[in-house]
Amino acid sequence: MAPQKLRDLIRAIRSAKTAADEREVVQRECAHIRTSFRNEDNDFRCRNIAKLLYIHMLGYPAHFGQVECLKLVASQRFSDKRMGYLGTMMLLDELKDVHMLVTNSLKNDMNHPTQYISGMALCTLGSICSPDMGRDLAGEVEKLLKSTNSYVRKKAVLCALRIIRKVPELNEHFVASARSLLGERNHGVLLTGVTLIREMCLIDQECLTYFRRLVPTLVRILKNLIMAGYSAEHDVSGITDPFLQVAILSLLRVLGRDDVEASEAMNDILAQVATNTDGSRNVGTSILYEAVLCIMDIQAESGLRDLAIHQLGKFLLHTDRNIKYVALTTLLKTVQANPNSEAIQRHRATIIECLKDPDMSIRRRALALAFALVNENNVRTLTTELLEFLDVAEVELHAYMASELLRSSSRFAPNRRWQIDTTLTVLEKAGGSLLESDLPLVVQLFSGCSELHAYLTQRLYRALVHDISRQPMTQIAVWCIGEFGDLLVAGAVEEETPIKVNGAEVVDLLKTILDSSLSVRVTRELALTALMKLSTRLPDQSARIQNMLVSYQNNVDEELQQRSAEYNAIFTKFNNLRGALLERMPVFEAKSSSVEQNAQVPAPAQSTQAAPASDASGGNSLLELLGGDAPSSQPAPAAAASAAPASMMDLLGLGDLLGGGSAPAMSQPQQHAPAASSSAGLLDLLGGGPSMPMMQPTPQPQHTSTGGAASLMDLMGGDLLSSAPAPAPAPAAVEAPPSLVAFDKDGLRIVFQFARDMMNPTSLLINLTATNATGAPMLNFVFQAAVPKSFQLVLQPPSANAIAPGGALTQGIQISNPERAAVRMRLRITYTLNGNNVVESGEVNNFPNNLF
Repeated sequence: MAPQKLRDLIRAIRSAKTAADEREVVQRECAHIRTSFRNEDNDFRCRNIAKLLYIHMLGYPAHFGQVECLKLVASQRFSDKRMGYLGTMMLLDELKDVHMLVTNSLKNDMNHPTQYISGMALCTLGSICSPDMGRDLAGEVEKLLKSTNSYVRKKAVLCALRIIRKVPELNEHFVASARSLLGERNHGVLLTGVTLIREMCLIDQECLTYFRRLVPTLVRILKNLIMAGYSAEHDVSGITDPFLQVAILSLLRVLGRDDVEASEAMNDILAQVATNTDGSRNVGTSILYEAVLCIMDIQAESGLRDLAIHQLGKFLLHTDRNIKYVALTTLLKTVQANPNSEAIQRHRATIIECLKDPDMSIRRRALALAFALVNENNVRTLTTELLEFLDVAEVELHAYMASELLRSSSRFAPNRRWQIDTTLTVLEKAGGSLLESDLPLVVQLFSGCSELHAYLTQRLYRALVHDISRQPMTQIAVWCIGEFGDLLVAGAVEEETPIKVNGAEVVDLLKTILDSSLSVRVTRELALTALMKLSTRLPDQSARIQNMLVSYQNNVDEELQQRSAEYNAIFTKFNNLRGALLERMPVFEAKSSSVEQNAQVPAPAQSTQAAPASDASGGNSLLELLGGDAPSSQPAPAAAASAAPASMMDLLGLGDLLGGGSAPAMSQPQQHAPAASSSAGLLDLLGGGPSMPMMQPTPQPQHTSTGGAASLMDLMGGDLLSSAPAPAPAPAAVEAPPSLVAFDKDGLRIVFQFARDMMNPTSLLINLTATNATGAPMLNFVFQAAVPKSFQLVLQPPSANAIAPGGALTQGIQISNPERAAVRMRLRITYTLNGNNVVESGEVNNFPNNLF
């Protein structure tokens, strides 16, 4: 009985009404095909393979037909060979060992006198070639490159392309043959030859140097194509062989990169292509786009670059959104390489107009380009236009736009007042979408402009009265009201008409924020701290504030409960110190111009390693606030030096804004030495004791400390500066292993710094520092790692979830290695850059040998 024909199988599958019916038809036919294979039915093997390939295209398993495909390849009939090679290409790949069985058949058929059989063998080799198969058959392919038959020669070139990709060391076997291909008159062979040369240049630097001598030949070929008359065989919409022109331009781009001599040889022809090509149709646009990419990559003259940018400006006016998108992408790359290009600035109005495009991807790309165009000369105009777009932009763009607006206003602000106004406008328009990494930038800016404290506090107060649901803006506003609330009540605003506000209204607003269900935990903590500060700035509200703090001692939130208890203890037991403790914060000093780079403001206590005496200046901030002199001859212990600034920040609510909430769990893993007893009670009272573990996301080992007991004694009635047992000596210093660059690609650099755990020799502490060298922020940054099963790995939360341009992010890693084996780690990194999701992976196996 003859098996069912292919057309009948297709009709039966299409007539199936449900997926179950379709599976039943496929399974029944697969059973018939298996039976036919077992019976060695040679007459209908070709038909069965054809049906099996159709079943494979539908997504059903068809691996049982692989050997039958090899039998068809060995057949002498052309129809069988054709179906056998088709099945081989579809059902086999280089990962299956079965494909090695076809090597001998391929070798025989490549030398077949019939060009179509030889071509099928070359196509199959180019599709499933593995490194071993490439080494075995490279000689046969090289011989076919010299064939007189243009059809076979074209197939052999494509096969050689696959081989050098799989086995780059075979590159040199095809250099001489590839050069001879440039003299071909057949456009198909010439096109494949140009593609092969480009791939060879990308793989091997020696080939790149060798083929740079052929630039004049390529220029001549391209010129002949441009000047040639009408040719029906190669004409596409009035342009002669646009595919070959694009391939030659792409090869010229590779050859002219970083080579002045080669670039000069192609300048004239590139200008001719960019000027004379008709861009009204897609074929012409593709040639112009490739010419523009070539001009931008080589060492072209300035006039030629301006011509290329002018052509991209024309693309922005095109009705085809694909052309508009690639133009925006190319302009963005150009402006990142040359930020001060006047030629790009001329198209600024067109770029801003692209923000109104209905296509979301075009709006995102135009937005990134608009921010890249901001400089000292146009910052006012562009910022105004971008703020107008912020009103109508999608919510998912607000975070990116707010971050970029703050960064550009910080870098290019003409004066401080303009920067403050721009920042306040951003907060009012997108205050609910502000990134956590942007909060330090705003806090530092506001603290450093003493002459505008009353003005910015009044504007933020008005914004809070209008809406308290936008948490990032609310947190900044609450901090400012706590610091400068007395200026608001006094009406000390000169920049605008002051509003009449009394102390009771300010306290009522903070109470509303505390009681609101919209307020998150950090906002409530900052509101409590602001109330505590206002107790000294608004003396008439001091008693009411104290009563409010007492009411929060029974709050269900342990952190709020603890803060209110500590602040109430200051009222009742250390009231004489309250004024000195709650003085205005000094201006925050930025490290490495982090304000201009939109990096996170580093807090003094956030050291990436166990803090030595170098943080002593930060540790003396408590004595400075109390009016004493910091001792300079006797450095404080490491734990006390780093705990003091952390405690002060926690007391004044600054740690929450500056990322201090979760940092101690990962940035101070080695501070096991007890705090100095002379100030332990006060440090614990101000937030350095029990409150710190509440902010840690992962449990930490408990270590003996006299500071905690001293804190409890002080709160229960003990003396503030009572004597306590001397601190235990710190472990002897051990030389830290060298740092390691774990990842460095596309502007993202990740460095590991190692520290040994003296209490556990099999434990290793790694401080990860990720830096962003690109011109755009890396949002939604996630670092993941995996180690062998004999290890234990703990990843601490990162200091932020975004890395600003030029900024940095830190994250703690703890590795337990009981067997003290060599460390190996796999990495997976994901982030969003310019609206595009980026996923990177890698492996680190070059850890230092002396880690354990």
